[in-house]
Amino acid sequence: IFDFGASNGRAIVAHFDGKKVTMDVTHWFEHGPVYVTETIYWDILHLFSELINGLQASLSKYPDVRSLAISTWGCDFGFIDERGKLVSNPVTYRDKNRHERSKLLYNVLPQRELFELSAGSTNEIMGIFQLFSFKCDNALELRSGRKMLMIPDLLNYFLTGRACNEYTNATMTLLCNQYERTWEEKILNRIGVSPSILNDLVMPGDRIGEIQASICEQFGIHPVPVIVPATHDTASAVAGIPVIDEGKHWAFISLGTWGIMGMQTDQPIISDQVFSSGYGNNAIPEGKNMMVKYITSLWIIQQCRNRWKNEHVKDLSWDEIVQASVQAKPSKTFIDVDNPIFGLPQADMPKVIQQDCQQRGQEVPESMGEIARCFYESLTLKFRYNLELLEEISGHHLELLHIVGGGTQNKTLCQWIADAKGIPVIAGPTETTSMGNFIMQLKADGEVKTLKEGREISLSSSSIHRYEPGNKSYWDNAYEKFLHLFPHNTK
Repeated sequence: IFDFGASNGRAIVAHFDGKKVTMDVTHWFEHGPVYVTETIYWDILHLFSELINGLQASLSKYPDVRSLAISTWGCDFGFIDERGKLVSNPVTYRDKNRHERSKLLYNVLPQRELFELSAGSTNEIMGIFQLFSFKCDNALELRSGRKMLMIPDLLNYFLTGRACNEYTNATMTLLCNQYERTWEEKILNRIGVSPSILNDLVMPGDRIGEIQASICEQFGIHPVPVIVPATHDTASAVAGIPVIDEGKHWAFISLGTWGIMGMQTDQPIISDQVFSSGYGNNAIPEGKNMMVKYITSLWIIQQCRNRWKNEHVKDLSWDEIVQASVQAKPSKTFIDVDNPIFGLPQADMPKVIQQDCQQRGQEVPESMGEIARCFYESLTLKFRYNLELLEEISGHHLELLHIVGGGTQNKTLCQWIADAKGIPVIAGPTETTSMGNFIMQLKADGEVKTLKEGREISLSSSSIHRYEPGNKSYWDNAYEKFLHLFPHNTK
């Protein structure tokens, strides 16, 4: 299993004994975007180098590995040229040009029409906005590029030599017709990009080849079969959720750099309410759909921590930050985490938070604990607001909330979310993406027949924690203040 997030990545060898899955992390590394010539890139060659390191570490310890699969964050892509060579490093979804060009895109393809054609959230992180930015600039990527490959597709291409696009991540470009599960040429024609840059769509669980001979010879490894999971990490995470009661109305939050929240549906849902709420649809395995919204989440406190580490304490732990937030007085100040200023890289995020509070006439948080509490409470209330929207869209009262991903390690935040929404939270595991990745490998190998069966394996293999709701009056009062402060969040 290769599970690459936006700030770190890992190689994991998983073993299934017929009942439970055990995992061994064989390689781990940090990485991040690179800012150069006023553009923010991903270092794709570094990622591939670490993938090879992970392969070597895994195969030296477990020589009988039967398959591998790669999942990464969505939205971003690179190009290969007519000779099959990499054109440039992929540009990240946080690059400002991508966001500045969104209004120009809507001049040729109105936002509502884009939603109708793609069924996806028109959040500016989606791949179409970067593609259109390249088109506006007559960029090298489009002039020399012959094949467009999402980050995991690109890594798979380096490994196998096969250029293809895995479907769940392809829906993150907004270039797909999600009802037909094909590329939507109407969208490409409107933005003036040739459909020839796109490749065959493959589905989670498909085998796309094996590690090519030149790679095996260069690095002293053997030709392991390559499977595509849901290469979009959130789609893999949803596949790996250890659902404790399929009979209840449940939603999920994948809690990490992004807070990706939503619910599973059988088909994409296109309606005025979905569009106006900022929700959209993306594919998950087995032909199913997730109706989701992308919320700037732990990225904000990660940026704060970077600043605090530089200013004060080099080894500042997350536990220290959370504890400081708990000890701080209950917050009287809130931010809207979806304000674009919080989604961009900031040299001094604590100051950005303070300035935003001051501009809105609020009491300004001063200490690390006060700033952290302001953020965590604001995020909690934003989740409550969007969960209530989800209930309105679906017509169902939520009975259960699954929280997965690295953010589940923050027990305080999980409890606050349960309290604020007033429903039980099932938190864990942290490695849900890896579990979903492995379930698709098991399916490709014939060990698992259905997604439901895979989730039952996830449940039997996972450590989960249940948080019961409480402290209702505190959160109801805070929510009332939050809605008054940010009236655009009122329904």
